[in-house]
Amino acid sequence: MHWQRKTLQLSPNLSGISAAIVPVHPFIYGIGQQTDSGSYLSPTNAIHYLSNKLMGAGNLNTMVLMICAKTHDEFMQNLTQFSSVLPLPVFAQVTRMAKTAERLAITKMQLPAQQGGGLPLPQPLSTATSRLAVNAQRIEQAKAQASAGGSLAGLKSQLSGFTTVRQNALQQVTDALTGTMGKSASVWTFTGTGHGAHLAEQMRKGIPEPDAVYTLATLFVGEDISPLERMLHHEPDYHPRP
Repeated sequence: MHWQRKTLQLSPNLSGISAAIVPVHPFIYGIGQQTDSGSYLSPTNAIHYLSNKLMGAGNLNTMVLMICAKTHDEFMQNLTQFSSVLPLPVFAQVTRMAKTAERLAITKMQLPAQQGGGLPLPQPLSTATSRLAVNAQRIEQAKAQASAGGSLAGLKSQLSGFTTVRQNALQQVTDALTGTMGKSASVWTFTGTGHGAHLAEQMRKGIPEPDAVYTLATLFVGEDISPLERMLHHEPDYHPRP
């Protein structure tokens, strides 16, 4: 149970899981440091904020995904890659706010966030990316069924229900998924199962890149977050952290 550097890639099984999602980033009022030059949040402060959300909770399955950077340009690049692989609405919102911060001398802030502990209600982790993956699975099943036909007549019979519009729509899904499957993002991740207080304690140990000043960290808590975990893979030059 420790921080690891991993590669995040699309999982076709993401749809159907439900989890509480708690993001933290520099553009939430009262969380990070706001100055005339911009808004900043270190990994240490971000993780302390998220770990406080676990205090007082019982047994939990948790995951934290974190991207961080020392410059705004690097953060934007990391954020763009990350949100293209896991395009949840909250990440699209962070991207918009980060772009606003880049254009304006004073960042537009959100309303103050609730500072206390506690987790929000679970919500479905359904994204356009995951829906494409599910549709692609259905396409492959349809192709397999069609190829299983014993004769040309049988094949024509199985395909007779497909209209030109449906065929075009399925092709668009396939093309879009092909592009999505090739995307990946490098992230810091922490996963663990246990009592909330214990998870919070472990999460605060060995927080990576303490000198970064831009951070987006997102806490996921659910009964079963294994489909999300399967999106994570060791990087080619992976070496365990001491």
